[in-house]
Amino acid sequence: MALPVRQQVTYWGAAAVALGVVLWLLGDVILPFIIGGAIAYFLDPVADRLERMGLSRVLATVVIFILLILVVVVAGLIVIPTLIQQATDLVQLAPQIFEQLRAWLTEQFPTLMDEDSPLRSSLATVGQTIQSRGAELLQGILSSAAGVLNVLVFLVVVPVVAFYMLLDWDRMVARIDELLPRDHAPTIRRLAREIDRTLASFVRGQGTVCLILGTFYAAALMIIGLQFGLVVGLVAGLLTFIPYVGALVGGALSIGLALFQFWGDWWWIIAVALVFQVGQMVEGNILTPKLVGSSVGLHPVWLIFALSAFGALFGFVGLLVAVPVAAAIGVLVRYALERYREGRLYRGLDAGRGPHPEA
Repeated sequence: MALPVRQQVTYWGAAAVALGVVLWLLGDVILPFIIGGAIAYFLDPVADRLERMGLSRVLATVVIFILLILVVVVAGLIVIPTLIQQATDLVQLAPQIFEQLRAWLTEQFPTLMDEDSPLRSSLATVGQTIQSRGAELLQGILSSAAGVLNVLVFLVVVPVVAFYMLLDWDRMVARIDELLPRDHAPTIRRLAREIDRTLASFVRGQGTVCLILGTFYAAALMIIGLQFGLVVGLVAGLLTFIPYVGALVGGALSIGLALFQFWGDWWWIIAVALVFQVGQMVEGNILTPKLVGSSVGLHPVWLIFALSAFGALFGFVGLLVAVPVAAAIGVLVRYALERYREGRLYRGLDAGRGPHPEA
């Protein structure tokens, strides 16, 4: 006999509160385990496919991690130093960029940019602010990343956790399934499948889209000759995780830098704009339909809210768990609405009695 509904709500609520407290208190400690679990979840379909091709689970996991280590080494030796250098140069160049923008606005709109204009004073200081704050931010990132503990955590603990979780992923899932409450196991399995489908479509699919578009934007902009093409491509690729935001921010940033660098050479500015136009066409017509699907149940507004809320509550760990938790909440809300529409509260006391005689 199942437990009373009120008692079940108490247990599940206590479990949710306990999870929130763990994230709050142990955020920095469990960070490598969350990252390792995310890597294992992302790579599990690849391991399953290699198993279907005849490899054992151990050999499939080893092959995947050898390729992954090669990619990380190449990125660490080639891409990351260039990215850091371009980001530093962009921060240092910010005052000059905004000064040129202010001069151009003064020339085009003299009444708007008089000496007492708030816009004029704002543009005069915003570049200096970006330079000072950006330099502090970059210095903080570099100094924290150079710490021995952080290096050990992210170069040793994360790969080890990801390796063993990928190796034992199917067994962990089977073990969790054995521990499900028997009365609710079918419902929990159904909800878990829907959550996994949403995450697989969005996280894996959208993550692949971000990687492809970020690489395309960076390579195309660097071929054109845009000074900070790698930085702009990375920003646009990462923000593509939120639909439409990556193209808008990346396009505005790249066109603004192109106006500063190629002023007068309009063909190069048009070429920069065409890069993002082509990227959007490929994303909308090929990448997103094939890799993400037409409906994953995560509205962009809900996604932005989840990232903001969990980031504010739990910091960087909150940003990592925001999307999975948002997907789970979305599935649970849809399930609750489905049950609500089947219940008496929605259908009323006359549900099932047929039409009234006077109807």
